[in-house]
This record gives sequence, structure tokens and C-alpha cells, in this order.
Amino acid sequence: MTQLAKYHDGRTLTRLEDLAQREAVSGNFLVQILNDLRRAGLIDSRRGKAGGYLLARGADQITLRHVVEAVDPSLVQCSVTREGDSGYAVRHAWETVSTGLLHSLDQITVESLASKQGDPMFYI
Repeated sequence: MTQLAKYHDGRTLTRLEDLAQREAVSGNFLVQILNDLRRAGLIDSRRGKAGGYLLARGADQITLRHVVEAVDPSLVQCSVTREGDSGYAVRHAWETVSTGLLHSLDQITVESLASKQGDPMFYI
């Protein structure tokens, strides 16, 4: 998402191969993530030789919470039960942690992540 945000102008497509190379991940793995993001309405894709991916809306409108919920929603879901002697206390603790995590994820936009990536520093 940060790579797409860096080149976001609403028209310019980024090829899968370019994204995979820039982020040092396999194309097969990346396409699975991109499909999740597309299903969530965070990115658009175009097929064909000149195809690729682009953000579906401005990077300032996409939070890290949107991305996490699209790719791995179990990270933000509390699945602890209230059963057993400690169940209620443990569930309450996890709900508190989950609420804090969601709040933090809501504060981080894809735009802010993309702008924090600097150009590599070269030393001679």
C-alpha cells in the first residue's frame, strides 16, 4: 500500500512485478494480499499487458486499520471467551488491548507511512 501511495495520482498503475521487487516479496504471495485489498475496496486493478494496481481512493483516507481488516481481520478481533474462573478478567483485558490497538491503527494513514519512507542513503 505504501508503494501504491508513493505513485498515487488516480491514474498511474503499478505492475505486480515492480511492487514485488520493491518490497522484496514473491509475486505469488503479493497477489494474494492484493486480491484481499481489492475485495475490500482499497485498491483497483487492471488486467492486461499495461495492467497493474492503484489505490482506490486517496492515501490519506486509508488507515492501517483498513489494511489490517482487509488482509488479516483476526488480528483485530477478540476471540477470548468469558468461560472459567478467569474468563471475564482475561476477556476484559483483551478487549482493552484490542480497543487501544484499533485506536492506534486508526491514527496511521497509508499516506503517513509512504511519506516516512525516505530515499536510501548512500555512503562513500
